[in-house]
Amino acid sequence: MGTPKLPFIPNIEKLSDRVIRVLGCNPSPLTLQGTNTYLVGTGERRILIDTGESGIPNYIQNLQKTLQDFKISIQEIILTHWHHDHCGGTIEVCRNVIKDEKSRVSKFRRPPEKPEVDLGPIKCNFVEDGHLYKTEGATLRTIFTPGHADDHICLFLDEEKALFSGDNIYAESTSIFEDLHTYMMSLEKMKDLKPAVIFPAHGSVITNPVEKLQFYISHRLKREKQIMDLLKQNPDKLFTPLEIVKNVYDELIPELERAATGNVYHHLTKLLKDNRVESVTRDNEEVWRINQSKSKF
Repeated sequence: MGTPKLPFIPNIEKLSDRVIRVLGCNPSPLTLQGTNTYLVGTGERRILIDTGESGIPNYIQNLQKTLQDFKISIQEIILTHWHHDHCGGTIEVCRNVIKDEKSRVSKFRRPPEKPEVDLGPIKCNFVEDGHLYKTEGATLRTIFTPGHADDHICLFLDEEKALFSGDNIYAESTSIFEDLHTYMMSLEKMKDLKPAVIFPAHGSVITNPVEKLQFYISHRLKREKQIMDLLKQNPDKLFTPLEIVKNVYDELIPELERAATGNVYHHLTKLLKDNRVESVTRDNEEVWRINQSKSKF
């Protein structure tokens, strides 16, 4: 299993009458070509979605160039979630591009028990599901879509039926997640919007959004079925996530076993919430089997 060659994404590109993409200049196996940040609107002041990572001077320079070339400025910043490659550049953007550390920055609040993102001197405005952002020529609607992260939002551009998907979906890869149960519900919510196009936080523009979202859903359901089939065929056996990986993944190279094991664990915790499997402790290790009470019916 090799890494597919990714299509080229320019540093700055106008994608529609209302959307300009500025690449975060932080390529990696997880960020693909880099973090896509977006300027949205048609007027002199635009909304910036995400700010990339900190310590990336090329991104700051490209953002400054974009504002200069299009003769625009930044009205406010929206962060799709707390991960560093989406909010890490906020202080530098406010300090070096907007030149105002009192700039309006907003995001969805994390759960009370989780640490909130540290934006230094910048005060963060926390919004609710359905919150509307307005700028000249554009209305962005907040869609709370957790799973990849506990505070993750997508943004729906009403005028173009375009969905800014954050990290929930990519064109050239599948996404990672911290809670599969909520992630699957978020994918269904995104599909129900019937977007005309998806602007992801990583990778190319997705021009077949409903088909791509259904692929994501089907891929996860297929893996779930493989896990359930294995447990049903062995109702009296206890499995570790790694043992499940070795049974359901085809031709997996050893270097990917850890990531696959994490994926399987998230599937199992979702199935536990669905009351379809159960976990027990064996030799201080969590092991899994089919739900014994369910299997009797």
